[in-house]
Amino acid sequence: MPWFTSIEEFMEDSKKEGGSDKKILSAVINKTIIPQLSDFVEFIWDPLSTSQTTSLITHCRMILEEHSTCENEVSKVKQDLLKSIVSRIKKAVEDDVFIPLYPKSSVVEDKTSPHSKFQERQFWSGLKLFSNILLWNELLPDEALRELALEKLLNRYLIIALLNALPGPEVVKKCNQVAACLPEKWFENPAMNTSVPQLENFIQFLLQSAHKLSKSEFRNEVKDIILILVKIKALNQAESFVEKYHLDHLKSVIKEV
Repeated sequence: MPWFTSIEEFMEDSKKEGGSDKKILSAVINKTIIPQLSDFVEFIWDPLSTSQTTSLITHCRMILEEHSTCENEVSKVKQDLLKSIVSRIKKAVEDDVFIPLYPKSSVVEDKTSPHSKFQERQFWSGLKLFSNILLWNELLPDEALRELALEKLLNRYLIIALLNALPGPEVVKKCNQVAACLPEKWFENPAMNTSVPQLENFIQFLLQSAHKLSKSEFRNEVKDIILILVKIKALNQAESFVEKYHLDHLKSVIKEV
């Protein structure tokens, strides 16, 4: 934009003349652009929109990481912006997520019923928000992300939908999608044998599903469950399950980690 170019040119001229105005661009951004971004976050941004979320993340990263040099002032402005993002996500989880529960026998088994279709739509909508929240993993602190995505959304809503579903390939597919959203950096430590604490409910659901699948026509799906456990570094649980059910052919999957 013209104002941006003008300030950059002014800074260059000032630098040549030995001036000390190199921080003026950051000061302008901190006082005008970031407060506008905060308003956008609060009043316009829809956290359920992936395109809006990725665009917002790109702009936040560019402004916060590339154009911020006034350390003390940036710290407060940045914290205010990040707080507004966390607050808006929390509101979206509380207001926009709803997982209905129906009796399995009468509704869930009939995939063509309106109730079943509605429950499916609500699950995938919640999972989309889950994915969008975790796109912030390089800007928001891990503690805030885990509270929003894992404690408030996965453990309170998505798990309920998974528990209410019939064991089979569809459930395994959903679990794979949940695991695919999780930031890889959470599991990069090679010494990890236990997963992120907030994933304990998800891990227990995976183990219950593997147990039911091992006794059904979908027993081949058990390998996919073990792979998910390995991916999220629930290695102790994966090893115990493989030992308990004598699944020797899956031991190599765990040892490859």
